[in-house]
Amino acid sequence: MGTSTSYFRVMLGRKSSYAPECFADGFIGAELGIDQDLTGRLSEEWRVFNETFIPVFLRNHPEKSKIAAGLACGALWTIAKGIKKGDVVLYLDGSGAYRVGEVLGDYYFAVGNALPHRRRVRWMEIVVDRSAMSEALKRSSGSIGTVADLTGYAAEIEKLIEPHSRETRIVASDPTVEDPVAFAMEKHLEAFLVANWQQTELAKEFSIYEEDGEQVGQQYTTGAGPIDVLAISSDRKRLLVVELKRGRATDVVVGQILRYMGYIQEVLAEPGQTVEGAIIALEDDQKLRWALALVPSITFYRYQVSFKLLKVPS
Repeated sequence: MGTSTSYFRVMLGRKSSYAPECFADGFIGAELGIDQDLTGRLSEEWRVFNETFIPVFLRNHPEKSKIAAGLACGALWTIAKGIKKGDVVLYLDGSGAYRVGEVLGDYYFAVGNALPHRRRVRWMEIVVDRSAMSEALKRSSGSIGTVADLTGYAAEIEKLIEPHSRETRIVASDPTVEDPVAFAMEKHLEAFLVANWQQTELAKEFSIYEEDGEQVGQQYTTGAGPIDVLAISSDRKRLLVVELKRGRATDVVVGQILRYMGYIQEVLAEPGQTVEGAIIALEDDQKLRWALALVPSITFYRYQVSFKLLKVPS
């Protein structure tokens, strides 16, 4: 694959119920509450698309929240426009393996059909066993949601789809956390936090945001950028924006998280809901402490993990 190739996991219907049809007919698709042809209406920026179609989604589904609408419209734009020709898509086929395809065509609308918002795909004779993936890639590819961007794992995916890739294994063990070795790299921090949410202080007041019993608050896309984790209090009156940093956090992150919080408050929060922030990093500095002293709605947390490696006998 080329250096500009992006990688995505797609959910082809609820629990991939339409995967056999998509594979047989060579396409990926989505429905997501918008039953109209989007030809000519797919803006270059997804935030413009969301501004237009979130109200449409809410008219069609008045029982849904603005957050659910934003998630659905963002996923629809990604499938219809954000995924480019030449990008690679994967879907879980129900047997513990991923099928792999290359996107060949632009958006088209298949009126009257399931998953009418479609893209043509050339499915390859490649099967990726989920057990061969790193724990971080398993979690990212297995996250709830119609689309998951896996481009951060491009090097690993490219090795997996090579016919003679070799697997290197590191096994971790700790009774209090899941897969702490995956936590070592920045792109794994988010998966680690989500997997161990119930062991954190945040879990005493907040749960990762869910819709219809499915966790959708991880990598929540907004007009201000992707939020690492979006959570909500048990009384549903407080929304929490979580920003993760692998190493030392500086005062720059305060502006970043305030941008996300402002977007959530203005665009997606329901009447009466407030928005708070949490920055999680290995350590802070004096500049960050000064900045946070005047922003009481943002809390800083340091992370600390203990782990050990167990050598696997050859």
